[in-house]
Amino acid sequence: MVRALAYPGELLRGRAWWVEGGETRVRIGQLCAMLILFGLAYGAVMGAFGGFTGDRIWQVWYSALKVPLLLLCTFALSIPSFFVINSLYGLRDDFTRVMRALIATQAGLTVILASLAPLTVLWYLSFPHYNLAILFNGLMFGGASLGAQVLLQRFYRPLIARNHRHRMLLRAWLMIYAFVGIQMGWVLRPFVGTPDAPVQFFREGAWGNGYVELFGIIARVLTG
Repeated sequence: MVRALAYPGELLRGRAWWVEGGETRVRIGQLCAMLILFGLAYGAVMGAFGGFTGDRIWQVWYSALKVPLLLLCTFALSIPSFFVINSLYGLRDDFTRVMRALIATQAGLTVILASLAPLTVLWYLSFPHYNLAILFNGLMFGGASLGAQVLLQRFYRPLIARNHRHRMLLRAWLMIYAFVGIQMGWVLRPFVGTPDAPVQFFREGAWGNGYVELFGIIARVLTG
């Protein structure tokens, strides 16, 4: 138990054994467990914007489930094309290490998100405005993503040392993941949920252009 509690700290320090050492299945299982646990934690806070009374408690549960679901679905959709790119560039033999580095980064992202949950609570109590809540959570995801990039760079150093082409493919991964992630976030909405609207797992008309809607939300906030 004590060792398990130390895992998040060791992950945030970018310990190489997450990527290089141990049995791959065990390491991936540990990383996925952290991803789900800490993702659930931040998602629950994210969905608490409208309180806990009545049906709003369901939004807390839905949002808790959606954060790890968002990350896992984005990863699953992004990895096939990344595998093909790695194969084309002759890096297929390193792909087990690549997978572990990427999953470790995902787990680290949720640990950072969970650490930011108290700030989200404070924001909800200070600014009870729905669009501001959405943007603030977007900032929290953005900040956690920046921290995750630091981890990803650490985990990728041994790979880049083995073959410099990993540096170029790392940039390709970031572009693929960001493109898929923004759209998946739009499809899986609502994560916060409008307080005066019925609680639902998926919003009607889920498919659309997430990029256009994101700019629309920013415009509405800026124009009051």
